[in-house]
Amino acid sequence: MQVKHLLLIAILALNVACSSKDVVDENLSEAELYQQAQADLDNKSYTSAVNKLKALESRYPFGRYAEQAQLELIFAYYKNMEPEAAKSAAERFIRLHPQHANVDYAYYLKGLAAFDQDRGLLARFLPLDMTKRDPGAARDSFNEFAQLTSRYPNSRYSPDAKQRMVYLRNLLAAYEVHVGHYYLKRQAYVAAANRGRYVVENFQETPAVGDGLAIMTEAYQHLHLDDLAASSLETLKLNYPDHPSLVDGQFVPLEEEADNRSWLSKATLGLIETDTPLPPGETRASQDVIKQYEEAQEQIPDSLQPESQEAVEEEQHEAEGNNAERSWWSYMTFGLFD
Repeated sequence: MQVKHLLLIAILALNVACSSKDVVDENLSEAELYQQAQADLDNKSYTSAVNKLKALESRYPFGRYAEQAQLELIFAYYKNMEPEAAKSAAERFIRLHPQHANVDYAYYLKGLAAFDQDRGLLARFLPLDMTKRDPGAARDSFNEFAQLTSRYPNSRYSPDAKQRMVYLRNLLAAYEVHVGHYYLKRQAYVAAANRGRYVVENFQETPAVGDGLAIMTEAYQHLHLDDLAASSLETLKLNYPDHPSLVDGQFVPLEEEADNRSWLSKATLGLIETDTPLPPGETRASQDVIKQYEEAQEQIPDSLQPESQEAVEEEQHEAEGNNAERSWWSYMTFGLFD
């Protein structure tokens, strides 16, 4: 099967490389151009259809087929696997004809173009996990379908758009779960907890909610936030008792506790400890910063060291005592003859 797929890709690439732009006859009338473009669409000759529809729009901008040619140009771009051109043509049609009877079709094609934008030729034949891809196109597609269903709820395209929105919402939620797992691996537990909470709050009724709760539980356990970890775990057990992270009712973390021991401690199985264990909430980096600060403070010359409060108080007492022992003659001469 893989050999067949590779041969198909090679044939398609060869056809694209060998194809050239069709020369559109300048003597064709508007009706003839439109009929030939329709024939190309029926024959799936989308490149030729694009050229004829563009020629029709440029030669007869105010003709009877101008608006229909703009609408079908979006479809031709989409079928010709030119998503950016299809979205641009759809945006132009919506901007020029916001009250057109078939403007909902432009919204639908714009969403379809974004839906297939990150599904390249290889992605159609290779087993790629779309939940790990950049979700930008999926998010754009979801927003376009949302506009269609909200502005034209009775459109013939709304049911299909809603089904695609369900799929896209699940895909976006799964992507956020992958990001949360990445943060757990990197020991960025605060970021992991925030990502899990984002999934729980913004992607309700998706399969990823249970994964979001598991990420929150694990991150809070690593952060020693016992109350938050217990609350997340209780919610997970109550709503998703069959979640893979629950084994016999007990939570099993996905990532093990990070081993921050030195290489000497690991090699000697802990018999030689070069560093004391870290207290909860502290890292080697924070201890290094504190140590650097203390060393820099010790290197400050004594003359520049700030005086302690006791030394300041003693100097004040001495000054008061000296003032009390001064004679009346010293006061009158301002201390010149002391």
